[in-house]
Amino acid sequence: MDPLAVHKALANPARLQFMQWLREPEKHFDEDSYRQQGLGFHIGVCVGDIRKRSGLAQSVVSGYLQTLKDAGLLTSERIGKWTYYRRNEPVIAEFAAYVRDEL
Repeated sequence: MDPLAVHKALANPARLQFMQWLREPEKHFDEDSYRQQGLGFHIGVCVGDIRKRSGLAQSVVSGYLQTLKDAGLLTSERIGKWTYYRRNEPVIAEFAAYVRDEL
């Protein structure tokens, strides 16, 4: 975990909001369409759903999600033509411990 990369990734309001949405996806996204496909939020949230909720362009959302993933805060899974993102809780816990103990 690179604390500086995490700080930089979270410094953008939209990226921070994505992390907050993904903390409790059931509060921010409709899981019914996932269930119809035999999926659930345990695999993550589709980029398209994040794009719709944010109102940002697909390319911007994809770039922001990649930044969060590069910082280790997200993991992704590709199913068919869709990519799903979820929080990387072990890295988030490591960062929280760093802030608590080192900062």
